[in-house]
Amino acid sequence: MTRIYTLLLFIACLCSASAQKRSTADEAFRSRPVPDSIFSLMQGRSYPKGCTIKRSELRYVEVLHYDAQGRVKRGELVCHRDIAADLVSIFRELYKAHYPIERMRLVDRYGADDERSMTANNTSAFNYRRIAGSTRLSNHSQGRAIDINPLYNPMVARGGAVVQPRAGRQWANRSRHSPYRITEGDLLYRLFRQHGFSWGGNWRKRKDYQHFEKP
Repeated sequence: MTRIYTLLLFIACLCSASAQKRSTADEAFRSRPVPDSIFSLMQGRSYPKGCTIKRSELRYVEVLHYDAQGRVKRGELVCHRDIAADLVSIFRELYKAHYPIERMRLVDRYGADDERSMTANNTSAFNYRRIAGSTRLSNHSQGRAIDINPLYNPMVARGGAVVQPRAGRQWANRSRHSPYRITEGDLLYRLFRQHGFSWGGNWRKRKDYQHFEKP
């Protein structure tokens, strides 16, 4: 009887540990209103004076992700509330599949400087700014766009004369292999398309291979 009780206790402990692990993993993927500490960091950076997007329209998203070396990292980004659930779901699936994303930190940690953030291969979303070389606001200004592994998936325009980030010029050649390269039909592409996002890699006048957006 003692042996049976001990065995049952052992099984119960295993089940409890497994449930706790699942709960912890679930908590690692979430979105919530932008906390005061994060909003303070955004002030004068991604959220400059005169920003027309209300704080209440934005969400702070936290996820886990793998890099190309198989290391687990914590990721964070700010996006529009309308796509927050989409991003949490997408990144949860990418995490399960060990899809590599090198870095995911707020663009504010790079002074809201896109070139710095992209050169660091940093994945980010909200940044109240204009489209490079234009007076029009980017979809990033509403938090409805996200750039993923940007160094290895640069924006290419004017027949290759313009590449952003500049450090990503060698990766404008899409035949070059990288574990961080996004291709049409890969898991990340399929998940974003399933959630109603369009891909900048399919644009005609310029190719923005890092970019996904949802109206």
